[in-house]
Amino acid sequence: MATDVLDLADRLWRGEVTTSEFHPVRHLGGLAEICDGVAFVPAFANVTAIVTDDGLVLVDTGSAFAASAIHEELRRWTGQRLHTAIYSHGHIDHVFGVPVWAEESRERGWPAPVVVAHEALPLRFDRYLMTLGYNEIINQRQFGAPGLRWPTQYRYPDVTYRDELTVQAGATALALRHEKGETDDHTVTWLADRKVLCCGDLFIWASPNAGNPQKVQRYPLEWARALRRMIELQPEYLLPGHGLPVMGADRVARALGDTAELLESLVSQTLEVMNGGGRLDEAIHTVRVPAALADRPFLQPVYDEPEFIVRTVWRQYGGWWDGNPATLMPASERAVAAELADLAGGATRLAARALQLAEAAGCPEQDIRLAGHLAELAWLAAPGDPEVAQARHRVFSLRADRATSTMATGVFRWAASESLAGG
Repeated sequence: MATDVLDLADRLWRGEVTTSEFHPVRHLGGLAEICDGVAFVPAFANVTAIVTDDGLVLVDTGSAFAASAIHEELRRWTGQRLHTAIYSHGHIDHVFGVPVWAEESRERGWPAPVVVAHEALPLRFDRYLMTLGYNEIINQRQFGAPGLRWPTQYRYPDVTYRDELTVQAGATALALRHEKGETDDHTVTWLADRKVLCCGDLFIWASPNAGNPQKVQRYPLEWARALRRMIELQPEYLLPGHGLPVMGADRVARALGDTAELLESLVSQTLEVMNGGGRLDEAIHTVRVPAALADRPFLQPVYDEPEFIVRTVWRQYGGWWDGNPATLMPASERAVAAELADLAGGATRLAARALQLAEAAGCPEQDIRLAGHLAELAWLAAPGDPEVAQARHRVFSLRADRATSTMATGVFRWAASESLAGG
């Protein structure tokens, strides 16, 4: 199975298969032995295992639903007890595997594993408990999982650090460094003697998840700088939090460097609009991925969208206001919708025009975006009208069909389903 994982990674790099076919946020299964004493398990969120004289060290531990499968996979590779678990960051798909290992340690009379993370990570867990309902809703929407329940119990770290920390397990030294990128609590783990770099979600075989529309602030420029610092280490093996390993120093440098360049370009283009007095709308519709990077197999917008990163940059440096005076202290959405529907001759006319735009042969991107506005206005003005609801369902189903990213697809399909559920 190890050969299959690494062979697939090579085929993805060469463009023989795509990340649309082998999405980086999926449970692939299997195990790849990367180099002496280092194994990689490609799951919904990946796990890296390192054999040491004192026991096993894991970088990330997987999600709750995959934890047992990951444990079984690694048990076929090594019988070592879990000595230390390092959280690359606090997203729940990375931090819910420890209980499986801890229970095994209790049953066998082994010392309990130690969990290490950045000092900001416990604050993330605290926030998750404060926003339990919200996180449940947005993740149901993002992943199309209506039954998803947000966890209420977390395995907090035993050891935290601020900037850098060396974890010593027997003769093995792992250098931990804090970085900001997708989160404010990211840890990069560097195994210098084997040139292995575990980067968490700072590289995920996709356009960076730096703009997620339903989640908290991301840090695109800090992210790019983190990638540049990783290149300086001259790693030969890049083991990401999602997606497959990148093998070979040249490929690793290209993956990290191109991702940094993409982020730097989106940031600089957005700041140029801001510094010129433009509005967010102008930035959204003019900032573009550099043409030289658009075809990179590891930078395709299959999870997040570069367009969403523009909004992240605007929020980080410019606040929440988009520059439109009407949106500073706006009327309610339903009041605006009702007024426009009345001017148009009724909500059904708005809905009909939305369908006409969305269903036109060869519908250009700008028209289907406009159709979304009209369908939403019609539905806000007359949410109980079956004709309007059907039109909204159809328009957002078409938008979902056309979308490439998990983020956009999830929101559009949720809206389509919501239409038929009566809002």
